[in-house]
Amino acid sequence: MDAVRSALQPITHNLPAPIRDLGVSIIGDKCYKALLLDIDVENTECVKFAISKGLGIGIVGASAIVKVPQILKLLKSKSASGVSFLAYLLETSSYLISLAYNVRNGFPFSTYGETAMVMAQNVIITVLVLHYSGKASMAALFVAALAASAVTLFSEQTLGMKELGWLQVGAGGLSVASKIPQIAAIWSQGGTGQLSAFTVFNYLIGSLTRIFTTIQEVDDKVILYSFVAGFALNLVLALQMVYYWNAPSAKVKGKRKEALPANSPLTPSYAEVAASSTARPRSKGPTTRRRG
Repeated sequence: MDAVRSALQPITHNLPAPIRDLGVSIIGDKCYKALLLDIDVENTECVKFAISKGLGIGIVGASAIVKVPQILKLLKSKSASGVSFLAYLLETSSYLISLAYNVRNGFPFSTYGETAMVMAQNVIITVLVLHYSGKASMAALFVAALAASAVTLFSEQTLGMKELGWLQVGAGGLSVASKIPQIAAIWSQGGTGQLSAFTVFNYLIGSLTRIFTTIQEVDDKVILYSFVAGFALNLVLALQMVYYWNAPSAKVKGKRKEALPANSPLTPSYAEVAASSTARPRSKGPTTRRRG
């Protein structure tokens, strides 16, 4: 280890100022000195903190595109089959409350940044679901209500921290409840429809990672328990995605129902066709017999 430290220290001690400042802003002076200047990998506290920060930043970055496949899938199919409006309504409401709670408490952005990214994509998906369900007017009402709620939640004059804290407890319940309509929709339809596998599995990994980063950086049991419950239901969704992986969509099932099945009582059997052809009298054709 001494040889590695001797080789790395000339580099870490001469990093450009912008990189050094960025490192200090992410992990702090203490851990920057321990991990980069002293190369002390035995400092478990700083190692776990640095890992937590790295994972948090990774989640925030990935969240910018986590629901893009879902958006593209809706636009391509022009169908909201398999996507629950209620699930997205509850999740978006939960994310808005959590975003306001984290911002007003001054928690590190790396511990909640994905909330803003995912919420923006949720709004787009919810509007598309309403549009393809023939409820375009409700989409405008949804956006207006969301904007009014945001103004209320972020305003200290309108809503105190104590009241916001109670709302955050409810937001944890909303986040958990938001998964139930989606799980029920998949179960009732016998397939995942237009639900994106990329989104589901990224949610599963992200919620598990958030449990670790919350333990390391945020001393708030309400947020921690909401991530634990969210991970459990994300796991159910992921298992459903695997189970129904090759199941036909509702649209395909509809087409199959329109086609007459081979064993339908309306379809004549081979025996019926044969009997019909035998019983049918043959028309008399021309004859070569002479009359006379």
